[in-house]
Amino acid sequence: MAATEVDVFANEEKRNLELGGHVGFDSLPDQLVSKSVAQGFCFNILCVGETGIGKSTLMNTLFNTTFENEEGSHYESEVHLRPQTYDLQESNVNLKLTIVHTVGFGDQINKEESYKPILEYIDAQFEKFLEEELKIKRSLYNYHDTRIHICLYFIAPTGHSLKSLDLVTMKKLDSKVNIIPVIAKADTVSKSELDKLKIKIMSELVSNGVQIYQFPTEDEAVAEINSSMNTHLPFAVVGSVEDVKVGNKMVKARLYPWGSVQVENENHCDFVKLREMLLRVNMEDLREQTHARHYELYRRCKLEEMGFKDTDPDSQSFSLQETYEAKRKEFLVELQRKEEEMRQMFVNKVKETEAELKEKEKELHERFEQLKRMHQDEKKNLEEKRRELEEEMNAFNRRKVAAETLMGQALQGCSQQPFKKDKDKKNFFSLPSACSLTSGRNLN
Repeated sequence: MAATEVDVFANEEKRNLELGGHVGFDSLPDQLVSKSVAQGFCFNILCVGETGIGKSTLMNTLFNTTFENEEGSHYESEVHLRPQTYDLQESNVNLKLTIVHTVGFGDQINKEESYKPILEYIDAQFEKFLEEELKIKRSLYNYHDTRIHICLYFIAPTGHSLKSLDLVTMKKLDSKVNIIPVIAKADTVSKSELDKLKIKIMSELVSNGVQIYQFPTEDEAVAEINSSMNTHLPFAVVGSVEDVKVGNKMVKARLYPWGSVQVENENHCDFVKLREMLLRVNMEDLREQTHARHYELYRRCKLEEMGFKDTDPDSQSFSLQETYEAKRKEFLVELQRKEEEMRQMFVNKVKETEAELKEKEKELHERFEQLKRMHQDEKKNLEEKRRELEEEMNAFNRRKVAAETLMGQALQGCSQQPFKKDKDKKNFFSLPSACSLTSGRNLN
C-alpha cells in the first residue's frame, strides 16, 4: 500500500502556483550577501618557485600593497614553507589573505625531496579542517580556513621547455590544489619566443598528464571570458611596485635603458589577465573547487583509511556504531599483538643483557683472581727481599761493632806502652796504620 502511494505521488504532475502578492523570499540572495560580507572571506595563495624569481614582487603588485617579507637566501639546506596572513579591506568587504612562500625551493643540488614539504603542508591544512569537522563542538563559522585555494607555479623563462623539477612538482600537486602556471619575468624574452614557450609548456603539461586549473565555462555570465583566458595559459607576468611617469600619467612599470615595461599594459604582459581571472572573476570558484574537489578527495581517502565506507558489498546500509565497534576491536587486537611483540622483545633483550652481564662478571672475576695472584707473588718477593736486607743489615752491624771494638782495644794498648827506642817508635807509628787497614777491611 505504501509503495503504491509513493508511485502515485511520483507520477503526479507538479502544479505551478501564481502568487497573489509579494511574499519576500526573493530577498534571500541579498540576505546571503549581507551575511557573507559581515562574516568576511579568506583566500590562501601558495607561491611555488625558485628563489629570486619574483614571487614577492608579484604578490605586492597583485594586491597593490607592500607585504612584509624576508628576502630569501640561495643557501637553504632544505625547503620549508613560510605562511603570512594579512587582513585586507576593499570597499566594505574584508579579506583574510594568507600567502605561503616556498623558501629554498630548487636551491639544493639534490632536488628529489623539494616537493615533499609542499605536499605535507597542504595535507596538514586539510587535516586541520577535517579535525575541526569531526569535533563534537565545532565552530566552522569563525574557523580560520588555511586550506590552499590556488597555487601559482612560477616558471623561469631560462630555457625552451619545463625543467624536470617543474613537471614532477606540478604532477604531485595537481590532485591536491588548483594550479595556475605563470611565466615569471616575462620581460626577459622576446614576444615571439614567449609565444613559442607558452605552446611548448602547455604541450609538455598535456603529454605528462599534469592537470592545471581551467577557468569554468558553465556559467553563462563568465563563459566567454573564461574560454578566452584558457587559451592564454600560462600567463606571462611582470611585477613592479614602482610608479613611473609614462606620458601624462603614473603607472606601475619597470624602467630599462631601452624603455619601460608597463605592468598593467596587456600588450606588454598578462598581469591584468591574471589579476582579473584570479581575483575578480574566479576567486569563489577557486574556493569552491578546493572544498568540493581537493578536500573531498582527501577526506574520502582519510575516512576509508579509518575503516568507514558508505555501503557494504551487498549494497546495504551500514551502522556507524557497528563500524566504529568493529574498527575499535580491530585496533585493540592489533594493539594487543604489538604489545605482546614488544613484551617478547623486551624479555629477549633482558635475557641477552643478563647473559652479557654474566659474561662480563665472569671476566671480571677471572681478572680479579689473576690480579690477586700477582699481588700475592709480588708480596712474597718483597718479603724475601726484606728478609735479605735485614740479614745484610745485621751482618753489617756485627762487623761494624767488631771493628769498633778492635780499634778501641788497639788504641788503648798503644796509649799504655812507654816510649822505646827508635825501632819501637817505628813499630808504634806503624801500628795505627795496621789497625786502620784491619778496620777498613772489616768495614768493607
